[in-house]
Amino acid sequence: MTSPDRRSFLKTAAACSSLIGLTGAATLGFSAPAKKLNPLPRWRGFNLLDFYTSRPMVLPRPQKNSTTSEDDFKWMSDWGFDFVRIPVQYPSYLKFDGGNDKEKRITPQEVLDFNEQAIEEIEKLVYLANKHGLHVSLNLHRVPGFCINAGFIEPYNLWKDAEAQQALYAHWGMWAKRFKEVPADKLSFDLINEPCFREDMNDQYGKRTKIEGMLYRQIVQGCLEAIHRQNPERLVLADGNDGGGAVTPELKDLKVAQSCRGYHPGSVSHYRAPWVWKNPDDAPKPVWPGNINGKEYSRKNLEDFYRPWIELVDQGIGVHCGECGCYRETPHEVFLAWMTDVLDILTENKIGWAFWNFKGDFGLLNSGRKDVVYEDWYGHKLDRKMLEMLQRH
Repeated sequence: MTSPDRRSFLKTAAACSSLIGLTGAATLGFSAPAKKLNPLPRWRGFNLLDFYTSRPMVLPRPQKNSTTSEDDFKWMSDWGFDFVRIPVQYPSYLKFDGGNDKEKRITPQEVLDFNEQAIEEIEKLVYLANKHGLHVSLNLHRVPGFCINAGFIEPYNLWKDAEAQQALYAHWGMWAKRFKEVPADKLSFDLINEPCFREDMNDQYGKRTKIEGMLYRQIVQGCLEAIHRQNPERLVLADGNDGGGAVTPELKDLKVAQSCRGYHPGSVSHYRAPWVWKNPDDAPKPVWPGNINGKEYSRKNLEDFYRPWIELVDQGIGVHCGECGCYRETPHEVFLAWMTDVLDILTENKIGWAFWNFKGDFGLLNSGRKDVVYEDWYGHKLDRKMLEMLQRH
């Protein structure tokens, strides 16, 4: 991204902020009538995994490979990116102390027992990103009663129990109050990561199905009411149904944008990922384009997959791709060819994206891929080919 691109983004963000001040959040993200005009800025950036943990936060926070530094934000900005999404699992900011016992239940009382010091750590990361000109999307990746990544025990089920829903509204009300004065061009809220239903919430490999559309709408409305009670101009996104992949028609008339995913097909994006495959050796070898396990894949498949999302943009509803990327086991040249097609389609339709992740198994830095010639970058291993591919989009 060239420097004029960055100036253009800043002008766009300023304009969006002015629009919000005049007419409310709907002007920014939800009701523009023009065809092929995404009401959201085409934000591009990364997911940051500092608070992507189902255990209470250890304070003071130890420095780990996944910890985001101020240098990281500076590099993102210098490389032309303008967005970060921070997926947070709610136990990380509770006083709940499960220790190393993964079977210990969080009680309903503990679900709302917030840890002020932990919350302040999340705030610091948001403000540090803003300092470097990056818009932040704060996402609850695990919420009371639900997470797409199972392997823990919740006191209730978000899709069945009113107590879980009320707890979720309380969490978003707390965050809305904390960030009440932060303008909409600097911060948005992403309500529930990848909603779907599974009968056994503790089964990591259990079957997932869509949430009933009107139930999802009801819960989104409850979140919106809690958030907009504190700041009616706060921009809010709802992840696509069925694990993030499906447009939710029932949300179209609400003041909410929708967030898609860049993981299709999973046989490419999650090749040998241990949380997807019980036995990673069973995963078919990916190619792009070509035949994977008896099915042909090409750019046409991607265009068909994203058509409902493009139609949503055509209707004047904001769309952003909250996660995209590829696990480290996929051959690098396959990943680059496939990801280029994905980002081409999103870019042609003015849909921004957030790569999963910046540092780590999917990442631009320190991914651990075995078929990459890395460049040393201040002690980190930089995937220069990946960086250049992302910058072109």
